Amino acid sequence: MLCAIAGVSRAGYYKWRAQKDLPPRDHADFLLVKGVFDSLRGRCGWRTVCMRLAADGVVMNHKKVSRIMRDHGLVARVRRLNPYRAMMRKTLEHRTFANALDRRFEQATPGAVVCTDITYLPYGGGLAYLSAAKDVASREIVGWRVSRSLRLGIALGTLDDIRGNVPDGALLHSDQGFHYTSPEFVRRAREVGLTQSMSRKGNCVDNAPIESFFGHLKDEVDYKGCATFGELERLTADYITHYNLTRRQWNLGGLTPREYREHLLQKGG
Repeated sequence: MLCAIAGVSRAGYYKWRAQKDLPPRDHADFLLVKGVFDSLRGRCGWRTVCMRLAADGVVMNHKKVSRIMRDHGLVARVRRLNPYRAMMRKTLEHRTFANALDRRFEQATPGAVVCTDITYLPYGGGLAYLSAAKDVASREIVGWRVSRSLRLGIALGTLDDIRGNVPDGALLHSDQGFHYTSPEFVRRAREVGLTQSMSRKGNCVDNAPIESFFGHLKDEVDYKGCATFGELERLTADYITHYNLTRRQWNLGGLTPREYREHLLQKGG
């Protein structure tokens, strides 16, 4: 009567009752796959699991591994698409420039060479971006903008700051990112008398001065503790003022970047 009410056959019921206490299908293989998945803290897909199993001497068809992971909800935790790199891929037609700086970071003339780049600043209210420009000779930050967006405006705003702090003919070094290869940025840099130079692709050491500044900022500023964008912007402004005017550097003979700039100008004059 119960089988009739449930709409199942008597044979089906007895088959289920005989197997209900047995391990589920592929249970042993599931344990192997789960062991690899957990050991990599959930940061792997079926390909990585297959390769790890093979390295341990376990041969398992990749379709089976994929099915087991799908059936048991073993979904890899992957990084969000980097919007900066996504824009770079979409702008292959943008213009690039040769590496004219070529890691000549020992400069004696303030304003002759400026390095610029953009970094991420995650904070309590979300994700922001810092664009900054650094005088290679004096180590002074000569331009910066904080924005909630990676649109071109963040780089153009920094460019406006640079043009007010360096002479015509200065070398502006950057990576090959979307902002610096865009026709609008190239045009405006040329209009203000700046000569562009770019790092080799995938080589952050070519832009070491600005990367060094970003590293110091992230080590010394509690930007993740900011609750609002305004708070983050004020904290960044305060740090850059400190960095330029009061933060002494061993490699500058114990001087601040502003003091070292004056020292170089007096020495050159």
